[in-house]
Amino acid sequence: MSEEGVRSQETGDRSLGTRRDLLIRIGAAVSLAAGAELLPAQEAQHVHQAVAQDKAAGPYKPKGLTAHEYATLQRLADLIIPADEHSKGALEAGAADFIDFLCASSDDMRDIYTGGLAWLDEQMKHRYNGKDFLGALPAQQTAMLDLIAWRKNESPELNPGIHFFTWARRMVAEGFYTSPIGMKELRYMGNSAMAEFSVPQAALDYALKRSPLV
Repeated sequence: MSEEGVRSQETGDRSLGTRRDLLIRIGAAVSLAAGAELLPAQEAQHVHQAVAQDKAAGPYKPKGLTAHEYATLQRLADLIIPADEHSKGALEAGAADFIDFLCASSDDMRDIYTGGLAWLDEQMKHRYNGKDFLGALPAQQTAMLDLIAWRKNESPELNPGIHFFTWARRMVAEGFYTSPIGMKELRYMGNSAMAEFSVPQAALDYALKRSPLV
């Protein structure tokens, strides 16, 4: 290999390493976040860009979650923010891809999702004759989510699911509104002051109202 080729490869390797390190730091920050904004929008854009680069080579394949966990997360995203007459929903916006990509960069976050999704499947099997979340009827899916969507239903049995769903619903909304589809939705809602770009609480409330959950 020529000297120029070696330098080019070294530069590319450093670039990949820098991007990988950045994604690891972002994943760790999100897994520790406790405030209203889980991930600053500039960092969310890095994640969306990395996912877009990955998709350029073909359909997205899960990297942090198993195929079943990823498919379950896709269904959750579609229920949390479905498409409506104004906009595509979280599924089309790649919210599940966004979350899975972060899970691949953070063991703590992956543990949150693998544990939460396993809890959801076990609860569904217990309530619906052995059917996991994906195998259940849509009405059964929403009935289960209606139980864990609200803290008023807190109980020793449901608390793990309530805590997980609170986290997942917020991350789906963050992933949606920091995507190109979600940013277009923000402009539809009249949010023109986007210089610093954060997801307005009103926008999150509006999106979650689109969900079929009560």
